[in-house]
Amino acid sequence: MADDDVRIVWRKFDGSLHWHHPMTRLGQDEFGVWLGAPAGTVYTRGERDLVVTVEDDRVVLFPRDGWWTAEFQAAPARLDAYCDVATPAVWSAGEVTMVDLDLDVCRVREDMSVYVDDEDEFAVHQVRYGYPADVVEKAEAAAVWLTAALRDGVEPFGSHYRSWLDRLSVVAGAANLRPA
Repeated sequence: MADDDVRIVWRKFDGSLHWHHPMTRLGQDEFGVWLGAPAGTVYTRGERDLVVTVEDDRVVLFPRDGWWTAEFQAAPARLDAYCDVATPAVWSAGEVTMVDLDLDVCRVREDMSVYVDDEDEFAVHQVRYGYPADVVEKAEAAAVWLTAALRDGVEPFGSHYRSWLDRLSVVAGAANLRPA
């Protein structure tokens, strides 16, 4: 694994493996750490119960202390932004891990509408996994904040992320990361 390769590991609250996939470190700025995955990157759920090859370039922002991550997808993806409400990212050698708290906040490319997804799953998992009250409170607050930030185009959700998508395109081409 090269120094700029990072394994993304999503877990559920009980510690079980959720989604995992490779990304490339693009850099960091005042908003956090940015990683990228070119079209053709393989995402795996669980131990291999679902394997998906992404069809678009995407960059993910990992804020330093936020209870969320933000994935920005290049056209022609239906969603412009897909934000996971999650525990703050934990970094170790070549890996970043978060706990998926089920709530997702999405922005649709076509009309820039914003919606919260999986509220039903969040409610079910509060019981199933026994989310502590402070985790529920932080998750709900993150979803409210993300909804407003996406709707209002607050940076990095306005146009800032586009420079990172551009950087991914350059890095992926130079490093021959794109599938044949």
